[in-house]
Amino acid sequence: MTSPRRRGFTLIELIVVLAIIALLASIVTPRYFRSVDNAREAALKTSLNVMRDAIDKYAADRGVYPESLDEMVQRGYLRQVPEDPLTGRRDSWQMLAPRPGSVMTGRVADVRSGASGRGQDGQPYSSW
Repeated sequence: MTSPRRRGFTLIELIVVLAIIALLASIVTPRYFRSVDNAREAALKTSLNVMRDAIDKYAADRGVYPESLDEMVQRGYLRQVPEDPLTGRRDSWQMLAPRPGSVMTGRVADVRSGASGRGQDGQPYSSW
């Protein structure tokens, strides 16, 4: 009488499968994080373009720059202050005043991200 043969995976087979999974994960993970960074940077560029366009329209309509981003929301130039995709906050935007000698007054002539660090192109986020 022969004993019934047990079916299943051997320890070697399991180790080989886990090694293959670990190898594939180590290849995919850097690409995933790079694509997440690309998406955040694209969202930042879009938010900056939208706010700068709204600042320009505000200045053209009223003859002065806005005093704050909240004023632009109250007057209908922006629906809401966008979230900085790098900091995850709405209050981290850095407002730049008009250049000295500018004919228009106000406090917000340009806006930049308040995030520290550099983009994938090597330039600081605060210079975009």
